[in-house]
Amino acid sequence: MRRLVISAIAAAALLTATAACGSSDEGGSAGDGGTTKIKVGAIPIVDVAPLHLGIQKGFFTEQGLEVEVVNTTGGAAAVPGVVSGEFDFAFGNLVSLIVARAQKLPLKAVAEGNSSTGQQGKDFGGIVVPKDSPITGAAQLAGKTVAVNNLKNIGDTTVRASIRKAGGDPTGVKFVELAFPDMPAAVANKRVDAAWIVEPFFTVAQNQGAKVIASNFVDTAPNLTIAAYFTTERTVQQKADLTKRFTAAIEKSLAYAQEHPDEARAVLPSYAKIDPAVAEKMTLPAWSGQINRDSVQTLADLMLTDGLITEKVDVGALLP
Repeated sequence: MRRLVISAIAAAALLTATAACGSSDEGGSAGDGGTTKIKVGAIPIVDVAPLHLGIQKGFFTEQGLEVEVVNTTGGAAAVPGVVSGEFDFAFGNLVSLIVARAQKLPLKAVAEGNSSTGQQGKDFGGIVVPKDSPITGAAQLAGKTVAVNNLKNIGDTTVRASIRKAGGDPTGVKFVELAFPDMPAAVANKRVDAAWIVEPFFTVAQNQGAKVIASNFVDTAPNLTIAAYFTTERTVQQKADLTKRFTAAIEKSLAYAQEHPDEARAVLPSYAKIDPAVAEKMTLPAWSGQINRDSVQTLADLMLTDGLITEKVDVGALLP
């Protein structure tokens, strides 16, 4: 089944009119003491640990914000939520956001979400194969079946980049859609030739014997920015103070999580179903607090090559 980003974007386009006459210009509803209540859409994975840690540490309260985190299934689902006004802000991968901009949806990133560690073999995700697979490198994935969590998204885009970098031909790869929690078993039972997996399932798969053959984020671009917190251009323009306060709080949260990885690990069970033993062992993303603009443009150019978008996108309009 294809839960394509473009389908979600098309749905979001229908909601644009709703957003135009949605929430008040003040942003959210103010409670006692002038606190502004906001909703943030975020997928319950390792990547958003800084958001939950920042709430726990009071960084959003310092900015007069009361945050309700609403779980989403990914960037493609978060986009229509932001456009419709259901969410004030959301976390989404940059492929979803670039597709949205290509579809003329007025989205605007306000802060980094997370980034690759930039270290080959030491990233928070990668391409794995069964323990006795003859596949030893990405070039050998040509003609093979590779699992990704969503088709036509950041997974297959970066896997193709790995294959190209290794000298292989990505055009013959068969991508199949599979939820991350189901991937370790699918690899172990050889239902797929390979899978692109992120933490904590990346560590689970390796614990079951899977071999890592490539770090696809690292292969795509140096210090690749994976995701961002975003809103609409209307919110940025008409609720400038709200945007400034949210951005300050999430940037402080990102910096704190980067500097205190043990606390970032400790917050995971509060919002995600992660075995504490796995949380202790797994590799965390980088939370640099900075969006690597060159890496985002590289993603956009790869998306054009792979047909996810039909014309070149200048990511400057999307990024802060």
